[in-house]
Amino acid sequence: MKLFDVYPLFNVNIVKGEGCHVWDDKGNEYLDLYGGHAVISIGHSHPHYIEQVGNQLSKLGFYSNSVINSLQIRLAERLGYISGYDDYQLFLINSGAEANENCLKLASFYNGRTRVLSAEKAFHGRTSLAVEVTNNPKIIAPINDNQHVTYLPLNDLDAWEKELAKGDVCAVIIECIQGVGGIRLATPEFAQGLQAACKKYGTVLICDEIQCGYGRSGKFFAHQWLGIKPDLISVAKGIGNGFPMGAVLISPEFKPVYGQLGTTFGGNHLACAAALAVLDVMEEEKLIENAEKIGNYLMEKLNELKEEPNSHITDVRGRGLIIGIDLDIPQKDVRQQLIYNEHCFTGCTGTNTLRLLPPLCINQQEADSFIEKFKRTLKL
Repeated sequence: MKLFDVYPLFNVNIVKGEGCHVWDDKGNEYLDLYGGHAVISIGHSHPHYIEQVGNQLSKLGFYSNSVINSLQIRLAERLGYISGYDDYQLFLINSGAEANENCLKLASFYNGRTRVLSAEKAFHGRTSLAVEVTNNPKIIAPINDNQHVTYLPLNDLDAWEKELAKGDVCAVIIECIQGVGGIRLATPEFAQGLQAACKKYGTVLICDEIQCGYGRSGKFFAHQWLGIKPDLISVAKGIGNGFPMGAVLISPEFKPVYGQLGTTFGGNHLACAAALAVLDVMEEEKLIENAEKIGNYLMEKLNELKEEPNSHITDVRGRGLIIGIDLDIPQKDVRQQLIYNEHCFTGCTGTNTLRLLPPLCINQQEADSFIEKFKRTLKL
C-alpha cells in the first residue's frame, strides 16, 4: 500500500523541532515561520508540554465521554477565564472543520432555519457543512448541496444587511482575519454592524477563530479587536500545539439537548492535558503579548522592504502573527527558494501571497533572521 497522493510535497523530511526551529533527517536546521499551518502556538517540543502530555499518558490516555473527565472541566474554566468568555459553554471535538460543522448544527437547532451567509474567499473546512460554507468550488463535491449558502464580499455591510433582512438566515459565519483567503481583515464598522443585524433578525453569529484565534492576532480572539461578541466561536489548530483538537465556545443562550451533539475522541484525556499545557505556557511566557509585539515589528520591517526599489512586495497585511505578503512575482518560486536556499518555512495563500504564521514564541532575533533570508531571496 502507498499513500493517497493529495499533497504536493517539498522534498524535506522534518524529524525534530524546538521552539521556532525544525530539523530534517539530514541534520539541516530550518527557521519555522509557518508553524505547521498555525498549529504550533507555544513552539515545538516545549518542555512543559512534553512533561504534561507524558504524565497524562502514563496515567490514562483515553476513556469515553460517558464518565466525568475532570481535565475537561479544568480546561473549560481556564479557557473561559483567559479568553474572557467565562460565561460561555465548551464543547470539545477533534478538528477545526468539526468545530464549524457543530457551530452550524447548533445554529440550525437554535432557530430552525437552514440558510447561511458566508464570505467570499472564506475557508471553513472540508467536511460536509464546513465545505459548503467554504468559497472554493474545487473542493465542494457533487454530493454537497450548497444551494442554501450565499457568499458575500467581506466588509460590504449593505450586502449582508440586505440578505439578513429577508428573515430566513440561520447563521452568519465569518473569519475576522481570513487566512486561506489572503489575510483579509474585517473592519470594526462591518463587524459591529453585522452583529447588530444578526441580533435584529434572529440570526446566529459564528466567528471562525481556527487560524486567527488563540492568541495569534495579539488578543485571544481576533474578533476582540473589533468590539463584538459572537454567539458561537470555533477554535482548533493552536489549542493543542499539534495534538488534534477542536472546540466550540457557546453562548449561554444555547441550552444543551442530550443526543443532539456527540463525539468519541473529542476532549480525551491526552488532548485536554495538551490544551492545559498550552494555556500554562501562553500565560507564563506572555505569548499573546509577544504575538502583538513581534507581529508589529515584522510588519514594520516588511513595510520598509516594500519601499525598496524592485522589492516585488506590493502589499503587507495582517495583525499580530498572522501576516500576508503580496508579491508581483510567483510566490511558489519565492517559497521554494526560502525553503531550499535559506532553510526557512513560510506558507502561501490566495493567488500570490506569502503567509506567515510562526509559533507565538518567536523572538526579535528570529524575526530579523527571517527578514535577512527574505531580503536575500528577493535580492534586495
